[in-house]
Amino acid sequence: MTETTAYPATDASLLADDRVESTYRTVNGVRLHVVTAGDPDAPLVVLLHGHPDFWYGWRDQLISFVEAGFRVLVPDQRGCNLSEAPDGIDAYRLSELSTDVCELIHSEGRESAHVVGHDFGAFVAWNVALRQPSIVDRLGILNVPHPTVFAETIRSSPRQLARSWYVWFYQLPKLPEWILSRNDAANMVSALEKTSNPGTFDDETIRRYRAAWQHTGIKPRINWYRGFRRSERPSRDTVVQPTLICWGEDDIALRPSMAKESLDYCEDGTLRLFPDASHWVHLEREAVTEALLSHLS
Repeated sequence: MTETTAYPATDASLLADDRVESTYRTVNGVRLHVVTAGDPDAPLVVLLHGHPDFWYGWRDQLISFVEAGFRVLVPDQRGCNLSEAPDGIDAYRLSELSTDVCELIHSEGRESAHVVGHDFGAFVAWNVALRQPSIVDRLGILNVPHPTVFAETIRSSPRQLARSWYVWFYQLPKLPEWILSRNDAANMVSALEKTSNPGTFDDETIRRYRAAWQHTGIKPRINWYRGFRRSERPSRDTVVQPTLICWGEDDIALRPSMAKESLDYCEDGTLRLFPDASHWVHLEREAVTEALLSHLS
């Protein structure tokens, strides 16, 4: 008899708050699961997760933002958790991921919104601000450099190239999916634990992440990085919106120097460094939520 693992749900029921609900929006030809909360007429904030995350990565910010008077949308980006996972690598280019965000904002009957991103979600947020500047009111970035800074640093810094080894590994066919899927996604769990401070992801939280990875499988998430390599650069380099960059200085994958260099590409940029915080700075420091709320207000 085969024993199956019982996983928890991965929708808005993960948060015991009746102000939070799961919805589905068809945008840019893809059906996205979107967790929503807050007064529909309040100022709008879109929170974008990265890899190997899903909407739940913003659990510490969602209610705080609502209580501060915001309307909040937190999508599972395409290919993740309960959202649709289109076939093919080109479906995961940054131009497509950015268009998803723009159309999601329009689905609320809005012309613009504040946009905040972490990890790969921050790459998407940078791209939305650069490709469609009129749609972003204020920009929040967590532990990912400006796209130009990342590209130039990869070319000039062997140390950063080594830290970003996984980007190149993910370009291989089939092997990354096999390695990351085996043993109940043990390597994905290891990635969460190695890139965070001890205690950031407890056993119950990891169960929830494993459940989220079950829905679409690993391949669409790997295709984010394959699509990243195929993505055309935005036509502009300078971000015109007021921008806050929050950075955990103990990020093992991305050098803090790139955070400072990213300010050179922001007309109105502010940097907050958090010593002894990891890549998952927003889960480890309450001050990140406070800084974002101050910036967006």
